[in-house]
Amino acid sequence: MPESETPIDPQSLRDRFKKIESQRDALLRLLEQPDLGTLRIDVNQAIEEIDDLIDDYRRTFPEG
Repeated sequence: MPESETPIDPQSLRDRFKKIESQRDALLRLLEQPDLGTLRIDVNQAIEEIDDLIDDYRRTFPEG
């Protein structure tokens, strides 16, 4: 690991992950807005990417 990088402690990583999960919920609420227009495509893409990230995280760091 390069000297400029410091390892992330497990609790910090979990906290960041929880923040990402909460942002997904915000995107889902945004998707419910009827006047979203073409932005709906970007919101859907962001949700898909967050879902992929969540899947990767859970495969890499299974709970229990």
